[in-house]
Amino acid sequence: MILLRGVSKTFEGKRKVTALDGIDLSIAKGEMASLVGPSGSGKSTMLNLIGGLDRPTRGEVELDGQPLSKLSDDELTRVRRDKIGFIFQFFNLLPTLSCLENVSLPLHLRGWPRKKVEERARELLDTVKLGARLDHLPDELSGGERQRVAIARALSVYPPILLADEPTGNLDTHTGAEILNLIHDLHDRLGATVLVVTHDKTVAESCPRTIQLRDGRVFADTRRPDIQREEVRR
Repeated sequence: MILLRGVSKTFEGKRKVTALDGIDLSIAKGEMASLVGPSGSGKSTMLNLIGGLDRPTRGEVELDGQPLSKLSDDELTRVRRDKIGFIFQFFNLLPTLSCLENVSLPLHLRGWPRKKVEERARELLDTVKLGARLDHLPDELSGGERQRVAIARALSVYPPILLADEPTGNLDTHTGAEILNLIHDLHDRLGATVLVVTHDKTVAESCPRTIQLRDGRVFADTRRPDIQREEVRR
């Protein structure tokens, strides 16, 4: 599902910085993996390249056999819209829109009929246990509730790929555990390919695979195929 071949990313400025240096990596369809490493190791850069938010300096990123380098900006936008769900640390909800409207937005952008959009958005908010908060604005929600809305929005088109950037990093430990369990439950139910960037050891070790970056390269790739996930409690 996700394939990186010889991927490097260099940023030019006052000095040249190589964020990724010749990455070769594959993540299978339906796999759930964590991406870890110290600050500056290239985690967010890799996530941005996989998500089509940036392009590599060298090498190729493929999603489901489709090379992203061959796509125009408009085509890349459609790939992000149709194939990738993003979950961010700071939620990125539109403050003037209700929960229902935030979750509905990606579906409106796809041109879905209004009735179908509302049905799907309500269904997803029920799934993340926010069916009673449809009309609330983000500022009227707790941090955990806002992240649940963000997850519902990310899943609005049932994308085959889910990319989460520190999804528990802005939450207290108890709420973070609830969000982690929710992501696992949705992965089990929907079978999406999930990649989670995290500094949190508990989050990383809850995934059957952990990819560790150091200085822009894959330092370790640990698989735990027999892992039996239990509900995370903190």
